[in-house]
Amino acid sequence: MPTEATVAHVVIAKYADHLPLYRQAQIYARQGIKLDRSTLADWTGRAAFLLRPVHEHLLATLRRSSKLFADETTAPVLDPGRGRTKTGQLWAYARDDRPWGGTDPPAVAYVYAPDRKAERPMAHLAGFTGVLQVDGYGGYRPLAAKGQVQLAFCPPPYSPAQSTAIMWPPDAAYASCMPLSGPPPLPVST
Repeated sequence: MPTEATVAHVVIAKYADHLPLYRQAQIYARQGIKLDRSTLADWTGRAAFLLRPVHEHLLATLRRSSKLFADETTAPVLDPGRGRTKTGQLWAYARDDRPWGGTDPPAVAYVYAPDRKAERPMAHLAGFTGVLQVDGYGGYRPLAAKGQVQLAFCPPPYSPAQSTAIMWPPDAAYASCMPLSGPPPLPVST
């Protein structure tokens, strides 16, 4: 029977340090501890199950915010029986109003979905009313059409691989995501 600390170590190593379970099993074996990958997977699944109320509370807390940022990205997902992976979607919902003088702590919640259908953010954000900062993905438009949210479109993110000439200071990047009406952000001290 593992301790909570052991399970926490396995989960952190897997998700924060990107250390697959088979490699963790190899590391434990080098230390003389025989742990099968399926055992580690069981612990990880049980931890995820026990953490569901925390995740649900975090998402509910974010839904009560007046402004949220939303984005989605692809995630490879094992597809048992086919011998390969399929593409899923990982949705991120975040808030950080510190540049505007907000007092709520920054937070982010991730939600997995098997596809990128517009019904996903509608379900994830059910009950949210306010400003939703998004990229140009049309799946967020039904939220605005229902009058649930006001969309604030952000420019696409730039990575060093895409452009080394464009460097936005954070306050300018946040300002470009503001809706057409509303106060400007407070200056960010550097």
